[in-house]
Amino acid sequence: MYEQRSTHPADTTTPVDRTAPMTRPQQAPFRRTVWRRVLPAVAAAGIGVAGFAGPAHGSGVGGATTASEHSATGSVPPAAAADFPTWGTRWAVHATADTGSPAVGMINKTAPGQDRITADYQVDTGRKVCEGSSCSTFMAHLTGPVGGFLSVVAVDIPQDRLPGVPVQGGGGQPQPQPGGSREEMLQHAATWLTANSGAQVPYSQAKVWKDGYRQDCSGYVSMALGLPTPGTNTVGLATDRGITRPVALGELKPGDLLIDASGDNNTRHVVIFEKWNNDAHSSYTAYEQRGDHGTDHRTLTYGLPGGDAEFTPYRPVKFGD
Repeated sequence: MYEQRSTHPADTTTPVDRTAPMTRPQQAPFRRTVWRRVLPAVAAAGIGVAGFAGPAHGSGVGGATTASEHSATGSVPPAAAADFPTWGTRWAVHATADTGSPAVGMINKTAPGQDRITADYQVDTGRKVCEGSSCSTFMAHLTGPVGGFLSVVAVDIPQDRLPGVPVQGGGGQPQPQPGGSREEMLQHAATWLTANSGAQVPYSQAKVWKDGYRQDCSGYVSMALGLPTPGTNTVGLATDRGITRPVALGELKPGDLLIDASGDNNTRHVVIFEKWNNDAHSSYTAYEQRGDHGTDHRTLTYGLPGGDAEFTPYRPVKFGD
């Protein structure tokens, strides 16, 4: 079994200074007007903006996503990235496509338009961000100068989304929220079986998927339950009574969890119970995110007599029973 570390990546992120007020002064009217007029025309003509204005400042610095990472997460490869100017100062770059997620960097730290950004895809979060009269629900995935997600409002374009940049997970679909039924939880779990362009989401203890959740077993279960991104860890799923409570093995219902919370990140594991396979309860079908494979839907015996005894049944308290 392969498991997540007891501290998820967000715990080790050193955020930028959020105490200083974020000021976003307007650029000189002439420059802003020129860019807003010229950029769409350049894009429409099929001319790369990078070729028009030169390379982005700090390109390849600050944890830009690598080609192998894009391949592993199923996102658009860096070769498809487009280059754009920015405006204002102190725009936070976030860990996930959520303005409430931890900051992983900042652009235009000291001067308006100091940085240019490159982006390979964008996400419609369904949550509007406004600055002055400009609003957008989109967040762009940056490949430079900092890797992460940035509100499109920070980009000096007239549109509410980046022109010519693919939309991933669009349609304004929100993340699953706490509440809902067992059936909805299982439906969320099933989405990762085909989310990677028809294939399962690959396993990783360090990376997050396009929806903002860690690609290990507890991140997967957190996604299905609608817990905050990037997801709690296995120990948290077992011990936080705001999330689960212990139940007897014979009481298992669809959407309940079987958790092995002992050991280290290489032994801990959690699976989502779907149904018993027979009246004897000698096996069951479950959803899981497992190492060297990714998302799976298969028959298991964890926690059953003759199976792995370290697994204990738990019930998500969100179901209210």
